Amino acid sequence: MQSALDVIAVVPPGLEEPAAAELLALGAEAVRPLRRAVACRTDLAGFYRLHLRARLPFRFLRELARFPCRNRNDLHRGVQNAADWEFWLPPEHSFKVEASGSLSELNHSHYTALQVKNALVDQQRQRWGIRSMVNLEDPDLSLHLHLSPGPWGAGQGSGQGGTAILSLEGDGGSLHRRGYRSAMGLAPLKENLAAGLIALTGWDGSVPLVDPLCGSGTLLLEAAAAALGHAPGLLFGRDGEPRPRRFGLERWPDFDADLWRQEVGAALARVTPDLADGRPLAAVVGMERDPGVLEQARANAIPAGLADRLQFQLGDFRDFVPPPGQGLVVCNPPYGARLGADEDLEALYYDLGKLLKERCGGWTLWLLSGNPTLSGALRLKASRRIAVSNGGLDCRWLRYDLR
Repeated sequence: MQSALDVIAVVPPGLEEPAAAELLALGAEAVRPLRRAVACRTDLAGFYRLHLRARLPFRFLRELARFPCRNRNDLHRGVQNAADWEFWLPPEHSFKVEASGSLSELNHSHYTALQVKNALVDQQRQRWGIRSMVNLEDPDLSLHLHLSPGPWGAGQGSGQGGTAILSLEGDGGSLHRRGYRSAMGLAPLKENLAAGLIALTGWDGSVPLVDPLCGSGTLLLEAAAAALGHAPGLLFGRDGEPRPRRFGLERWPDFDADLWRQEVGAALARVTPDLADGRPLAAVVGMERDPGVLEQARANAIPAGLADRLQFQLGDFRDFVPPPGQGLVVCNPPYGARLGADEDLEALYYDLGKLLKERCGGWTLWLLSGNPTLSGALRLKASRRIAVSNGGLDCRWLRYDLR
């Protein structure tokens, strides 16, 4: 029987609840939303499954050890005793260390990470006379140390100070980079944030989805991928055949190739040409006025396996004609950068609101707003407001019921 792993999923601010729901749906247990993170427990197969199929997290951290920590000496000793480093980090393997959180004597993340690195290479030199090299781009092992202030805790130790949690990161880079988006607009929306925003709308692929200001298409690509079971850990070749991306965890010494193949097979089996209930995917339509940006959207759809499932149209949103019936509009209008400073953005928002009222009666609009003055120019009343962060900017994901 596989042993349980304590895992932290790092997620975009404001998406903790939908991320928790996603992890539960993927079989995680003891799921608990935190601030910008979700804690859970799973086994090794589940850990692989989360990397392949979870859409919202930036990264997954598998706890290796936790220990009381007050200062640099505690950290040095705790790291060296945290694991069997001959197993996890033999000197011929490369590594990198990232750190978060702080204590009074360890209050700079770069310094803290450096101390973790020093503890590991000092031990290696003492044992073998050689040390692992640091590789920030493509390490064999990615380590993360988090410092939390306060007492160590009843039954776990004594003394004031804090807690250090040392974890393995399942991939060396952020999971929001799916691998399909080699081409981006000037104000790209991170893929995992787009996936979370779509999840909050409840769209399931059964009604039309449109974005009249689609840019490089991230909202539409993430929506269609979720509806058709395209796991974010898969990439599609030009022949349309999916294959798994490479993950850092495949180089871990306890990597189980058989379990990994099982989870990859399960992810591949979920890819279907239609919705899970057999119905066809409803129309997914985007409009973009910049020909170059529109070509980026079309190029991104190929490795996402969606080149023939999305309709990208060249033109101004004011000329947009939605598909018949009722459906969902999603939109991330510019805050001033992508369309240029000379654009009258209040007029743009006013025209967008006017268009939607005239042509999309009975539809629902979800709009990402980073400027309440501009969203006010829509002349629409939001029925729901969800606080999120887009690239560090405080935003609202706003729902409007169009009449």
